[in-house]
Amino acid sequence: MPKHSLTLEKALNFENLGFSSVLCTSSYTSHLILEPSKSVIMYGGDEVSAVVIDLGAHTCKAGYAGEDAPKAVFPSVVGSIDQMDVDDAVKSDSGSALDSKTVVRPFDSDKNKTKRKLYVGSQALGYRRDHMEVLSPIKDGAIIDWDIVDSIWDHAFRERLLIDPKEHPMLLAEPSSNTQQQRERTAELMFERYKVPALFLAKNAVLTSFASGRATSLVVDCGGGSTTVSPVHDGYVLQKALSTSPIGGEFLTECMMKSLESKGIFMRPRYSFKRKEIRPGEFQTVDTDFPNTTESYKLYCQRLIASDIKECVCRAPDTPYDESAYANVPTTPYELPDGQTIEVGADRFKIPDVLFSPSLVQTIPGMESFSDSAPSVRGLPQMVIESINKCDVDIRRELFSSILLAGGTASMQQLKERLEKDLLEESPQTARVKVLAIGNSTERRFSVWIGGSILASLGSFQQMWFSKAEYEEHGASYIQRKCP
Repeated sequence: MPKHSLTLEKALNFENLGFSSVLCTSSYTSHLILEPSKSVIMYGGDEVSAVVIDLGAHTCKAGYAGEDAPKAVFPSVVGSIDQMDVDDAVKSDSGSALDSKTVVRPFDSDKNKTKRKLYVGSQALGYRRDHMEVLSPIKDGAIIDWDIVDSIWDHAFRERLLIDPKEHPMLLAEPSSNTQQQRERTAELMFERYKVPALFLAKNAVLTSFASGRATSLVVDCGGGSTTVSPVHDGYVLQKALSTSPIGGEFLTECMMKSLESKGIFMRPRYSFKRKEIRPGEFQTVDTDFPNTTESYKLYCQRLIASDIKECVCRAPDTPYDESAYANVPTTPYELPDGQTIEVGADRFKIPDVLFSPSLVQTIPGMESFSDSAPSVRGLPQMVIESINKCDVDIRRELFSSILLAGGTASMQQLKERLEKDLLEESPQTARVKVLAIGNSTERRFSVWIGGSILASLGSFQQMWFSKAEYEEHGASYIQRKCP
């Protein structure tokens, strides 16, 4: 893959300053200060390129520093079969050959010592298996199952990038609110299990800012699991002004699914039917019966369909959603995998508007569980203003004029225009509000990874790595000093 002209251009802009980044910490911030470069050991030279990994709540992105997009993008969830169920599953699998790319790894779980097999990657998950549960290693932005994270990293290295991690320094993206305990566990796993030569942990928001060529900005990251607003100043993440909301892409997908179900539209997972051509161009759908399919796998398959509907038809409304105003809005057709065509009407606008007014959730049948916490969740414009108001008065003007949209959900049509419009109404008169959507939707989706790719390929960054020697000398806690 050719190196990204944009990436290289931005990298050169940083390099032309003749600076290298030296880190220091304060109680609220992670900081990059610029100092003249010193000669250092090169990890990111032509011979050995660094590997950049961004493990998000929805997908894991992995690839080489200096490239314009990640080589591997696959789900952050895995299939899991308890070992006692495996013997039965193997009998049912024997009829069809397993994909050679399937990652099957037995692990000891932290919680219960029963062995389990984990299936990682879209192909392995796309193959229905008896008793296979779908599990996520991440909850509320924090890792809760390190076994699964280990299997995801292993799949990225050995099955997708086809590398030996011993030979490549690793730059990992982390949430802005990551805890010390999680960071130390990450360092431990990388150095002890994968024997990497060097490691660096960089904050998501800082990397997004770098991807757009800025050192100061307000990053609005609409990810799969949540939405986070993070002010970045000169490479600092201002921790005291972070603002988060549980409404992310997966939450909107859930809203879409429940809303369609309330109208009698049910998404049939791809494994639950077969289509036969009875006459040219005419198909008949035959149901298949798999009684041992788990509820979590069925839900995973249905969410894939609902997510695609959301991405294809939804757009943020220009004004706050109003039931009566959108009652007669033209519908958009969508063909489900089983061949039936549905018409999506007001939901096209209602679902995205949940980002702006979370109280709308209370009007969606089946979302009652969220209704209790809905009043305390703020909409996107309120989060942005609240976050900026917690920052120093001197930088507020600059933050208002460089609001960066990032994450998969940020690619929704008209989201940028609607956010800008709402902020203009609610922000101070003197503020010049500018919402910037980085590049195209692919660059927005991968902005954290692209920022990591730029950073790890800078010559001046090479002295920043936390090396294996330093880990052996000082221990995992030293990560706090090397990557503040």
